[in-house]
Amino acid sequence: MGKSATGKDTLYKELLKSSNVKVKPIVLYTTRPIRENESEGVEYHFVSATQYEKFKEDGLVIESRDYKTVHGIWSYFTMNDAQFDGDEDVLLINTLEGYEQIVAFFGQEKVVPLYVEVEDGIRLSRALSREREQKEPKYQELCRRFLADCEDFSEEKIAKAGIQKRFENLDMGQCLKEMEREMVSC
Repeated sequence: MGKSATGKDTLYKELLKSSNVKVKPIVLYTTRPIRENESEGVEYHFVSATQYEKFKEDGLVIESRDYKTVHGIWSYFTMNDAQFDGDEDVLLINTLEGYEQIVAFFGQEKVVPLYVEVEDGIRLSRALSREREQKEPKYQELCRRFLADCEDFSEEKIAKAGIQKRFENLDMGQCLKEMEREMVSC
């Protein structure tokens, strides 16, 4: 977990390919529109708001977060679906709020937080570069998300969630090695 544009997606993909750790990917769900270069079932499962509400009614949602964006409400959530079918170690990308809900569902002893961070200027530059690659860049949403992250990942909230170890993603290779060491030691 970490603020937007910290490199979570890239680190996630690299950890899944790593021969040093054995983890199964968990793909979260979202009601937001699919971006260019994303694939259904890879970055997210893309569903309608109606489907999301039905999943909640059926008690299948482990954790969820709803965001009021400049394009409407976008929801992100983890489902208690076939992805959680055994005792294997799993890896998923989430927010601090989502992490707390997952801990409440599974128990602290079963969840290992991997908190990724970079300096805000680097993060903003990365986000802008990524948005420029889109067919229709959504700069207003980029700005909203950037500012929301400052509140969502405040030092107070990080401390309240019990996050103590942080992984600074200035050098992807070094960050990956440190995360692998943390995962193996648990």
